[in-house]
Amino acid sequence: MADLLEKLGFAKLENVIIYGLIVAVVLALIANGIALNDYNWWAFIVRWLHVASGVMWIGLLWYFNFVQTPSMPKIPDDQKPAVTKVIAPTALFWFRWAALSTLIFGLILAWMNGYIVQALTLGIGSGGGKPTAIGIGMWLGIIMAYNVWMIIWPNQQKILGLVQCTPEEKKAAAKPAGMASRFNTMASIPMLYFMVSAQNIF
Repeated sequence: MADLLEKLGFAKLENVIIYGLIVAVVLALIANGIALNDYNWWAFIVRWLHVASGVMWIGLLWYFNFVQTPSMPKIPDDQKPAVTKVIAPTALFWFRWAALSTLIFGLILAWMNGYIVQALTLGIGSGGGKPTAIGIGMWLGIIMAYNVWMIIWPNQQKILGLVQCTPEEKKAAAKPAGMASRFNTMASIPMLYFMVSAQNIF
C-alpha cells in the first residue's frame, strides 16, 4: 500500500491536497448528484473552504501555543535551529495564509447568504440572535487575522532572522508577537463558540 501511494505521488503534499479535493468532489457528486448550477451547493462549497481554512489556522495557532512555544525552553540549544530555521517558517507560512483564506471565504459566505451587513453591524436593529452571534464571531476572526498579518508575522520575521534587524530589535519583537499569539488563542475560544452557535442554536 505504501509503495502504491508513493507511486501516485503521495510523497508531495500538494498532490495529497489535489487528490483530497478530487475525492471530495467525486464522492459529493456520487452521494448527492450535485448540480454545478445549484447556488446552495456553491454556498456550501464556500462554507466548506471557510471551515477547512479555519481548521488549518486555529490548529496551527494552538500548535504554536500548546506545543512549540512551551517546548522551546526544553530543547537543547544546538537543536533549536531545526525549529527556528525549518519548522517555524513553514508553519508560519500555512498559518498566515490560512488566516487570510478563512477571513476571505467567511466574508464571501456572509455576502452569498445575504447577512454580511447584519453580521458586521452585530445584528443591531434586527433583534439579535443569529446575526449578533455570527457578527461577534466574524469580528473576533477579523481582529485575529489582523494580529496575524500586522503583529505576529512582522515580528516573527525578525525573531526567526527572515529580515535584517539589530539584536535589540530581534529581542524586542518577541513580546508583541507572543502576546498577540496568546490574545488570538484566548479569542479563538469565544470566536469558535459564536461561529458554531450561530449555525446550531439560532
